[in-house]
Amino acid sequence: MLPEIHQSWFFQQPPGKVWEYLTKAELLETWLAKTDFLPIQNHPFQFSSPYGNDTTGEVLEIKPEKLLSYSWQKNSALDNKPFRSVVTWTLMPKDDGTELNLEHSGFVAKEDLDSHASGWNECLKLMSDLLGEG
Repeated sequence: MLPEIHQSWFFQQPPGKVWEYLTKAELLETWLAKTDFLPIQNHPFQFSSPYGNDTTGEVLEIKPEKLLSYSWQKNSALDNKPFRSVVTWTLMPKDDGTELNLEHSGFVAKEDLDSHASGWNECLKLMSDLLGEG
């Protein structure tokens, strides 16, 4: 198993506002992808990419405004075989905003780890702009 992705972001918004961007389908669609996501444990969902490389998942754990974890399944860039990984978001309130931590684990190919690391950076930059941080 390869190393995990660990990224941290700070937003000058309260946890509730950041949480909305992680859990409301209409807001997820502004920075990640079209989705039928619902913040309900065991709910299956899909992120639809305009490039055809869709992602399916299932909500694994949810603690409102604190933690969100879901499976993330898509085809590997290495051999086009499906692989399942886990995305975990942790929100930590700070005096002047929210620290958002991302852990994405379960990669089997370095190509997928690298592409997801850069992809998450791009997505979170967009989310930051939408939250008025830019």
